[in-house]
Amino acid sequence: MNRMTSKTSHSLRGRLLWFVLVAILLAAVLQAITAYRGALQQADALFDDHLQQMARSLQGGVPPGFPLAESGVNDNFDLYVQIWGPDGTQLFRSTHSVLPPRAVLGFSDVEADGNHYRVYSLQTAAQTVQIAQDLGARTARARSLALKAVLPFAFLTPLLMLAVWWVITRSLAPIERARREVASRAADDFSPLSDEGLPDEVRPLVDELNLLFGRVRSAFDAQTSFVADAAHELRSPLTALKLQAQALRRTEEDPASREAGIARLNGGIDRAIRLVEQLLLLAREEAGTGQAGGEPVDLQEVVKLAVADVLPQAGNKHIDLGLTDNQRGQTAIEIKGQREALRILLRNLLDNAIKYTPTSGQVDVSLQVQEAQAVLNIEDSGPGIQPEDLPRVFDRFFRASDVPAETGSGLGLAIVKVIAQRHGATIALDRSTRLGGLKVELRFPAIPATTTPIPSRVDA
Repeated sequence: MNRMTSKTSHSLRGRLLWFVLVAILLAAVLQAITAYRGALQQADALFDDHLQQMARSLQGGVPPGFPLAESGVNDNFDLYVQIWGPDGTQLFRSTHSVLPPRAVLGFSDVEADGNHYRVYSLQTAAQTVQIAQDLGARTARARSLALKAVLPFAFLTPLLMLAVWWVITRSLAPIERARREVASRAADDFSPLSDEGLPDEVRPLVDELNLLFGRVRSAFDAQTSFVADAAHELRSPLTALKLQAQALRRTEEDPASREAGIARLNGGIDRAIRLVEQLLLLAREEAGTGQAGGEPVDLQEVVKLAVADVLPQAGNKHIDLGLTDNQRGQTAIEIKGQREALRILLRNLLDNAIKYTPTSGQVDVSLQVQEAQAVLNIEDSGPGIQPEDLPRVFDRFFRASDVPAETGSGLGLAIVKVIAQRHGATIALDRSTRLGGLKVELRFPAIPATTTPIPSRVDA
């Protein structure tokens, strides 16, 4: 049964536009509401002030030709006026006025004949003036003024949102350009991405991508070279196997010759198998499948296991192989890494030491702590390595000039280098002043360990 999995994704441009434009819209709405309410309050205060001014202008009576006296209603303001004398006699009343024949000094709201009025009454020694305005008409005019105050927001908000959209789109254009550049490049194109015009927040990401491209290019080149070298190295032993098989077919019935041919064929097959194993091991280590993690590994135990792996080879050549007792009673030495990868590293070094050490020779392994580092030394009594060959001994498929081609694949030290680098270890090759052969020194970063005594020498 196929299980469908959904991945949530989002566009940075879309998210920025969404949040910014919504924020602008909400801010504009709040500002418009505030401006609208403020305009209503200002209009209300303005109309009240207008009522007061009109009442004061009528303190001396209605002047001749005054609009209210002629028509009773001012079509511009819907004002109604009543004036009483000191004895309560009504001196003036607007036509169509429905105000009650009484006055409350100051401002008041009056309901008459189903309508609401805003009334202001002013009393002097000579008369009492009452002036009123229809609240419905007053509110309509106030809203009209308030809407005019809101109109700028209605026009400017879309313009501001358009400007923000343009700025965000323009600012993110370099990121889109980088995306198109990555999408359109070939699989083997690891050239750096251009950081021209990129914002400071994105430039570190592009820089890291360029560094990654550089590492991938190095790995790709190394893999290409590895495949080419592997094809070349495999061609020779396979060709030799084919020739040996043909020679074996032509061999006469002489049992001794036939057995010698079979032995040579088996030896060639063993060398081919060993070469393929080394190739696969190197490819696995370079691919990172055995990458060192945070697991503490007892280096002393790994050394013992590696020594035990090569003891049969040392015994066949009567080589004195063992651990020197440099730190009797000291604590065990632990490092962070992978146990099996470290075992392969040490086994390859010991295998090389045994292979190139003459019969009845000596190979010593020592492990100690120096300046907070785990230091492993492997010394042998062999011929060592010529100084001109030292810079290349860790190259893949490299064999020293004085070493026969059938003695190895040239991959052992290359594997050692890869594993050592991934464990943060450094390798130094020198001549052993004590045994006269090669001295290999490995330095690992050490971590605190439990108190486990280091055993004394283990001999083959």
